[in-house]
Amino acid sequence: MPLTETAIRKAKPGIKPVKLSDGKGMYLLVNPAGSKLWRWKYRVLGKEKCMSLGVYPDVSLAQARDGVDKARKLLAAGHDPMAIRKADKVASRTSAENSFESVARKWWENWKPARSEQHAGQVMRRFEANVFPHIGPRPVSEIQAPELVAMLKAIEARGVNDLAKRALQTSSQVFRYAIAHGLANRNPATDIKPGDVLASRQKKNLARIDSKELPDLLRHIEGYQGAAITRLAMKLMALTFVRTTELIAAKWSEFDLNAARWDIPAERMKMKTQHIVPLSSQAVNLLKTLHLITGRGTMLFPGERDHAKPMSNNTILKALERMGYKGRMTGHGFRGVASTLLHEMDFDHAHIELQLAHQERNEVSAAYNHATYLKQRTKMMQDWADYLDSCMTGRVLQFQRAAA
Repeated sequence: MPLTETAIRKAKPGIKPVKLSDGKGMYLLVNPAGSKLWRWKYRVLGKEKCMSLGVYPDVSLAQARDGVDKARKLLAAGHDPMAIRKADKVASRTSAENSFESVARKWWENWKPARSEQHAGQVMRRFEANVFPHIGPRPVSEIQAPELVAMLKAIEARGVNDLAKRALQTSSQVFRYAIAHGLANRNPATDIKPGDVLASRQKKNLARIDSKELPDLLRHIEGYQGAAITRLAMKLMALTFVRTTELIAAKWSEFDLNAARWDIPAERMKMKTQHIVPLSSQAVNLLKTLHLITGRGTMLFPGERDHAKPMSNNTILKALERMGYKGRMTGHGFRGVASTLLHEMDFDHAHIELQLAHQERNEVSAAYNHATYLKQRTKMMQDWADYLDSCMTGRVLQFQRAAA
């Protein structure tokens, strides 16, 4: 006679285990200790087996019967239900071991030794905050491009498009690692272009040379035959990669050459936030030379006719044109070249963005501190100046970044 929930609840343990049959080989095993266990007895290839279906009341009578019905269908199709269950457990364990998060952490362990502790930690925190919540549990071999698109859209909704792009880039590195270690067959991140997914922002595409042309440009600047002030302005632009308006309107009162620091006041910044430019030894020497020329006045780069006003915004542009870079380089282009090369040198993205004064202005970044990462930025700026010197001499530098 089939079991009922009432009969199951009333079943009392005895001195020995008691079996209460429900039919079709299923029964409830009541142990002397009081536990009630669902079991199903069946035969496969002439051998009797007993399959566990769970513990009552965690698994109800209806759930146990449903489990038996599914197992009987597998048996009728010529499969051993217990063997199938074991294979599923192995597959599930393998999927967990090869989940995106698991593989990402293996990639990170392999990748981080060549990076500073702070940079490596920052990359992992980005994964934990932005990537793992979306695709972390998924087997790395099963993730498809639409899942990555959904992840990017979720990050974009927070107003941090650059973070979404970096999430895609680092995820792509994880997929490449998975392919190299036989854990995946393809990289779905390569199917996606950020511009096809993320909303574009209106911006001017100002001309700039390729980073490979930088040595020639620096040599042209060094040999510039025009005004000395203009030549020094271009050299300082290359060393500090500030915006043209921030450079030409600079005042001597903003500089502390002993501390090797340039503090640009908030009212002169695009983002209306005070900005610190750590000065390399090369920049300090250049400013000392410039001070001999314009130090008696207020402006670093006074206008030709009115020394109380800065030089024209087109002065640097016209000088570049006279050197043969018309349509190929602008004052703003020094920022793009610096950003590209510093990223290629593997300096921390956050340090580069802060030095470029590219901070987002939203609720998250409202508490921005202009001195953030100042120690690391100071070393980066000196390394950058040393790199520019190496461009002139042809000597390749290998950088060791500052420890966090």
